[in-house]
Amino acid sequence: MKRLCFLLLFLTACKQERKANTSFYYWKTVYQINLTAFHLSKLYVRIMDVDTDRAGQPVPVSPIIFKSPLPSSVKIVPVVFIVNDMLRSNDTTQLKTLAAHIIRFVDAKIKQAGKRDYQELQVDCDWTAKTRDPYFFLLRQLSKTTSARHQLLSATLRLHQLKNQQSSGIPPVGRVMLMCYNMGNLRKYGSQNSILELSELKKYLGPDLTAYPLPEDIGLPLFNWAVAFRNKAYIGLSKKLDITLLNDKNQFRFIGGNLYRAVNDLPQYGLLHGDEIRWESVAENELNQVAKYISPFLKTDSLTVIYFHLDNDLIKAHPYAELEKTTALFR
Repeated sequence: MKRLCFLLLFLTACKQERKANTSFYYWKTVYQINLTAFHLSKLYVRIMDVDTDRAGQPVPVSPIIFKSPLPSSVKIVPVVFIVNDMLRSNDTTQLKTLAAHIIRFVDAKIKQAGKRDYQELQVDCDWTAKTRDPYFFLLRQLSKTTSARHQLLSATLRLHQLKNQQSSGIPPVGRVMLMCYNMGNLRKYGSQNSILELSELKKYLGPDLTAYPLPEDIGLPLFNWAVAFRNKAYIGLSKKLDITLLNDKNQFRFIGGNLYRAVNDLPQYGLLHGDEIRWESVAENELNQVAKYISPFLKTDSLTVIYFHLDNDLIKAHPYAELEKTTALFR
């Protein structure tokens, strides 16, 4: 009995704790934020979107402007978002040129951020089976430069791309960031939460995650939004609405779950009397439940938990100390 207890104690002591670090996405078009309250080693910063112009040529869209440099202690990970439809209209010659333009554009923005270089470039794209080949070709072109510089090329991975590996393929990168949000049907009427819902997540994650051939980082949501319906048909997101206004009984009536009904016409919000709003947000306990569920399926010995996204109002609702506790659940 003593030998058994000793063996169990020995095995427990030998189990290495997974390294898990907290980071954020910065997704605004102007960089101007104080990071002193956050103990970050790196920040993932959206540099630009890439879409096509009227002539069908790839162009940078809404590139970021750095009004202040990043702190010297925080490394920057530039992120480039590729609009999926853009890939349909570009051949290999154009994609080779695009890869070179992306690298040059990112390099220039890194200098504007007060940095000499970067160790990782991340590409974000909701590719499909039809755009997989041109997207992977673009990634291989980017990898030629990042590999020569000894930089990591990573890519975002959506839940459907993880689940449908046979049709989606495995991106030719060194690492992926699994987006554990935007998993439900946004346009479907009802009281579900399309941002984050554990029951929906379980449909995608499990052995497929353990078997995935690339190391993963994890992306978790902090954002919220108001989803508007008219006669139970989706009419869009109302970005101006917040939970305080929805709880104003002169404007809305709570009808159960996370649903509210407009009691008057509200043209300033694009709403009519009787329109319904589904308020979607993420609570701390929901993040923790997701972290506890995902962690056992991960085989990587180190990862970054990247919260989307860094915003003063969102951080008030999700204090950094609480997010650190969520990150700790991956260790």
